[in-house]
Amino acid sequence: MKHLLLSAISAALLCGAAPTVRAASTEGFVPPNDLKIPVGSSLARGIQESQFNTVLDVVQKIYGPEIAARGKELVINRLWTDATVNASAQQSGNRYIINMYGGLARHTAITMDGFALVACHELGHHLGGAPKKSGRWASSEGQSDYYANFKCLKKIFSETSSFAFTRTTGGDELAEKNCEQTYFTPEDRVVCVRGAMAGKSVANLFKVLSNATVEPSFDTPDPKVVPQTNFDNYPPTQCRMDTYLHGSLCAQPVGSVLSETDAVPGTCTRSNGFSIGFRPLCWYKPGAAELLPPVINGPAFQAPVFSVPGAAFSELLEGDPWAR
Repeated sequence: MKHLLLSAISAALLCGAAPTVRAASTEGFVPPNDLKIPVGSSLARGIQESQFNTVLDVVQKIYGPEIAARGKELVINRLWTDATVNASAQQSGNRYIINMYGGLARHTAITMDGFALVACHELGHHLGGAPKKSGRWASSEGQSDYYANFKCLKKIFSETSSFAFTRTTGGDELAEKNCEQTYFTPEDRVVCVRGAMAGKSVANLFKVLSNATVEPSFDTPDPKVVPQTNFDNYPPTQCRMDTYLHGSLCAQPVGSVLSETDAVPGTCTRSNGFSIGFRPLCWYKPGAAELLPPVINGPAFQAPVFSVPGAAFSELLEGDPWAR
C-alpha cells in the first residue's frame, strides 16, 4: 500500500499536478453522491458566493475562539468553485477542519440559514460529544444533527450579522407552536423556529439526493424505534428532520458541557429535568436512567437559552422573518 501511494504521488508530480492527500477519516454531511453543481450551472439556484462567505465568517467568528480555547485550530476550507454537493469534517494534528463546498451551497434547497446548519453539523462531528461513531473521533451523524440545532445554530442566530441570512419562505405552524410553548422570550422563539426551518431546508436536499417521493414534514415524524443507537449510518430523511426540530426545542443552555463518552450530560433527557427536545428514537436508544425524571421537587427545568439585545431582535420580528 505504501508503494502504491508513493507511486501515485510520483505520477502526479511527473504530470505537474499537486497530489491530493485526504485524511483517513472524513465525515460528510450526506452520503457520497454524483450530483455536481458547478459555478454558472443552470442548477445553481441556492446562495451566492458573498452569502456563502458571510455565513462562514460568522461561524469562524464564533467558533474560532472556542476551539482555540481547547488548544485546537478551526480551519474552514471555503471551496466555492468545487461542484461537490456535500460538506465534510476531518481532523489533522491539532486542526479541526470543515470543508464547505460551493456545489452544496448552490443547490436550490439551500438558504443561508440552511447552509449555516450544514456548517454546524460538520462542527458537530468535532464538538458534539457522545454518541460517537464506532472507534472514531467523530460524533455520530444523528448526534451531529442534534448538536447543530440545540447548540450551534443558537449561537449563530444570536449573532446580529445573521439576522440578514436568507431563510425558507413561509413558516411552519407545528414548529412555531412548539417553539412558543417551549421558550419564554420572543428572541428565543425566533431562533427556535429559524433552526427548525433550516432543518426543513436541508431535508428537501436529502429528499432529492435519495430520490424519495414522500415529502418530509414536521407533521409526520418518523415512527421507527431503533433497538440500539445508530452509531455509524445516516438516519433517514424524516428522522433527520425530526432531529433538527427536537434539537431546536432542547432548552439546555448553550454553555452546558457535553461528554465525549456519556451521551447524557448537557443534553435534554428526562433525567436532566426536561420534558421535550429529546433525541428522536428513530436513531437514538436512550438508556433506562435517561427515561427517569430527576429526584427533585418542582416542575421540569426549562431555562432560556441565551439573551440577545432586544432592539436588534425587534427589528427582525417587525419584518417578515421568513423572507428569502
